[in-house]
Amino acid sequence: MAKFIIKQSGPLTGEVEISGSKNAVLPIMAATLLTAEPCEIDDVPHLKDVEVMCEILRSMGAVVREDWDTHTLFIDTSGLCTSEAPAELVKLMRASIFIMGPLIARTGSAKIALPGGCSIGNRPIDLHNKGLRQLGAEIHMELGRVKASAEKLEGALVYLDFPSVGATENIMMAATLADGITTIENAAEEPEIVDLANFLKKMGARIKGAGTDTIRIEGVPELHGTKHPVIPDRIETGTFMVAAAITRGDVLIKNAIPGHVRPVMAKLMECGAVVNDEVDGLRVRGDLKPLVATDIKTLPYPGFPTDLQALFMALLATVEGTSTIIETVFENRFMHAPELAKLGANISVNGLTATVSGNEYGLRGASVTSTDLRAGAALVLAGLVASGRTEVSDIYHIERGYEDLVSKLRALGADIERAEDDETGAFED
Repeated sequence: MAKFIIKQSGPLTGEVEISGSKNAVLPIMAATLLTAEPCEIDDVPHLKDVEVMCEILRSMGAVVREDWDTHTLFIDTSGLCTSEAPAELVKLMRASIFIMGPLIARTGSAKIALPGGCSIGNRPIDLHNKGLRQLGAEIHMELGRVKASAEKLEGALVYLDFPSVGATENIMMAATLADGITTIENAAEEPEIVDLANFLKKMGARIKGAGTDTIRIEGVPELHGTKHPVIPDRIETGTFMVAAAITRGDVLIKNAIPGHVRPVMAKLMECGAVVNDEVDGLRVRGDLKPLVATDIKTLPYPGFPTDLQALFMALLATVEGTSTIIETVFENRFMHAPELAKLGANISVNGLTATVSGNEYGLRGASVTSTDLRAGAALVLAGLVASGRTEVSDIYHIERGYEDLVSKLRALGADIERAEDDETGAFED
């Protein structure tokens, strides 16, 4: 297995280009199942999760062609031959569930194993099932998989008990081909939902309200192929914003959309970082004055993103004062705290609240384990400022969600290498 080997680096400086959004492209790829015509998706990040979704589509008869030189996917699902995806692929990532709504809408049935993904808390698919049932689907859970069927979906009023991003997207996709009008209330408002809605509208769907808490979809008889560029990844944007701050650096983050990361900008400025919206991108400086503590509470969008909670915990472990972090989205998303503690971070966790005291002596290198995607990124950033050498294992989590992370960090001055395990079990730089 591979590891990241990180040595204490100086302030990160320079420019970095943000890749297309992982959380936007995966449901868009699933949405190609709604039409028998070919689709082109541009600005696609080359990630493990994207590769898995490509294989899922291929397993059902789709023709998928990747051009990673241009970051383009060409997907043709006209040869769709089954409504069941292989369990061994579905279990690799949570986003596999996105194929359920499109499959029911187009073929009248879907059989999907319960999806996998990061172990960051209880993430049942109850809201997906509830919404699809309200559209007329019959859904049964048996032997670790979901079986769904519907002769024809019917528009309905769907109220979500929690503004789930995945459930909002799955229901929205299914409703595009349903008879009548579907209204999703208490819908999630994330930019990725807006991007999916824009893709669907280019296919001929009739959707209003995406990006608000009420989405209205008027079903149409069929959808057609289209071409669409994916939005930049706001979580990768936030990651490099924190990287600039934690290393007390000066980084210009290109291809960023400021409106997608306003809470991150606000919290960094509360810490004392300087964040400017410039013509070429967002510029973050952590080198102009001492950084101080602040408090964080994760919330659904447009609140502070849970996906950046771990990275802020790493940052707050290096600033003056005591900070409080309250996690309201996932109940098991502090697994990185013990790993950060191995690096010398002073963190105490009580339920859904973490207290972080800035370590006046600084962090120190150690061997740590990536417990999930964003936790792994937090450990990488902490390793950049820890004295000595840090080894981060289980990096497959990180590589699911960050494209060319090592090369991007190295271009900014980071001392980081990806090391492969040799036959003896030792690691080589």
